[in-house]
Amino acid sequence: MDLKTASAIRRLRLISVPEGISWIVLAVCTIIKYSVAPGFNVAPVLGPIHGVLFVLYLVFWADAWNRTKWSVGKGALYCAYSIIPGGGFIIERKLRREAEDAVIASRARKEGVVNA
Repeated sequence: MDLKTASAIRRLRLISVPEGISWIVLAVCTIIKYSVAPGFNVAPVLGPIHGVLFVLYLVFWADAWNRTKWSVGKGALYCAYSIIPGGGFIIERKLRREAEDAVIASRARKEGVVNA
C-alpha cells in the first residue's frame, strides 16, 4: 500500500467517527424534540454540523475508493454505513483492521515469509 492510499484510508477513518456521533446526536435530539420537549430544537445548529461532516465523509470515501480500488459492493457498503446511525463506528473498525492486515502483510513480504 502506497503512502497516498494509506493517507486516504486514514482520512476516511478519522472522519467516520465524528460523522457517526453527529448522526446519533442529531437523531436523539430529534426524538427528544418530538416526544418530550416540543420547544427543544437543535436542528439549526446540529444539522449543518452533521451536513458538513457527512459531505467530508463522502469526499474522503470517494478518494479512498478511487485509490484502493475496492469492489463496487465493498465501496457501496462503506458508503451505505454512513447512512445508518452508528455506521461510522463500524467503518472505522473495518478500516483499522484492513490497515493492520496491510502492515502485517508488508512486514511478512519484507521478511520473506510465504503463505503456505
